[in-house]
Amino acid sequence: MNENINNSNGSTSGDKGKKVVLGFSGGLDTSYCVKYLSAELGYEIHTVTVNTGGFSAEDIEQIEAHAYALGAKTHTTVDAVESYYDSIIKYLIFGNCLKNNTYPLSVSAERLSQAMHIAEHSKNLNAEAVVHGSTGAGNDQVRFDMILNIDNPGIEIITPIRDLQLSREEEITYLRSKGVQMNFEKNMYSINKGLWGTSVGGKETLNSKGMLPESAWPTQVTKTGCEEVKLHFDKGELKKVNDVSFAHPSKAIQYLQTIAGPYGVGRDIHVGDTIIGIKGRVGFEAAAPMVILKAHHALEKHVLTKWQLQWKDTLSQFYGNWMHEGQILDPVMRDIEAYLGKSQRKVTGDVFVQLNPYHFQIIGIESDNDLMSAKFGKYGEMNTGFTGEDVRGFTKIFGNQVSIYHSVSDSNKKEK
Repeated sequence: MNENINNSNGSTSGDKGKKVVLGFSGGLDTSYCVKYLSAELGYEIHTVTVNTGGFSAEDIEQIEAHAYALGAKTHTTVDAVESYYDSIIKYLIFGNCLKNNTYPLSVSAERLSQAMHIAEHSKNLNAEAVVHGSTGAGNDQVRFDMILNIDNPGIEIITPIRDLQLSREEEITYLRSKGVQMNFEKNMYSINKGLWGTSVGGKETLNSKGMLPESAWPTQVTKTGCEEVKLHFDKGELKKVNDVSFAHPSKAIQYLQTIAGPYGVGRDIHVGDTIIGIKGRVGFEAAAPMVILKAHHALEKHVLTKWQLQWKDTLSQFYGNWMHEGQILDPVMRDIEAYLGKSQRKVTGDVFVQLNPYHFQIIGIESDNDLMSAKFGKYGEMNTGFTGEDVRGFTKIFGNQVSIYHSVSDSNKKEK
């Protein structure tokens, strides 16, 4: 195993006592980083866990104890759930954002929030370097590197797992040799849980064919039959679930997850293009996010005009893709957010959703802003806003240019 760590400038680091901040999840990769950098290189490690909705209070306590046991000098937990929603998730809902029409950008968005908090923590501690546990084969390395370079210019970035090209087995062997106590066989699957969904990677997702087995999903299906749930949106934000009000929309999301998750809805396999150019597959479960996105979109289709919807779709697709690639700090994102926020002025009302094992459906909406009002007519039956003669005149004018085009083309054909 190569004993040198390359920093972002390509030089070798190994200064004893170097003060570094490490984004710490408590998993295998970040556990290796703490032990290796402190025990082998003598670094002063300050771990920080950014909770974006994936950790319980018990998890947080265990992660902190684990960090100190590994050799961290200090450990900090940042509660980022509400700020994560306010700065990112809110706009993913406003935009109905799904990567490749499938994936609600669960991990993509989460990593950006975590990276920004880690960068801030490194500045607060006047750290000489920042460490993250990304490998060299995925998107996270780009997201973390880019955010850190922008938010804390010139900071050294240390990535042991990427630079040493370590396998999972090598990491386990090293930690065991140092007497580290962990449940190394805890999961056959790589699971990342957050407010906006949970990703699941395993042997079935490494190839182009294969579905995760039932046992691999973190939330098991325990509910049967069907259940109707009412979601109340206020200017595009989820504020009530079944008439239960919440002080912050993030709480509403978590509450809805407890209702919808046990039905096994929102599960799928996402196939996408990584930032580094390779294709990848990952499983995900996102019961609350998928229900919210589809419900919100249904409400928008009733209360917004067709061109509002059209331009929202266009901008939202770019917004989701650019976020997926780590570009949350690009100023164009603020411009799009301003548009998305303004578009939600009339997106207020109730959406009714029926939950069933493994699927859900939108039953309908109720809103004072509903443009499908009976007083203007009933589609396919009658209208009260204009007469048949009005339609005849409108149709003639509306198709006038195309009619002229075909008349000219037919004339030219006859002349030839």
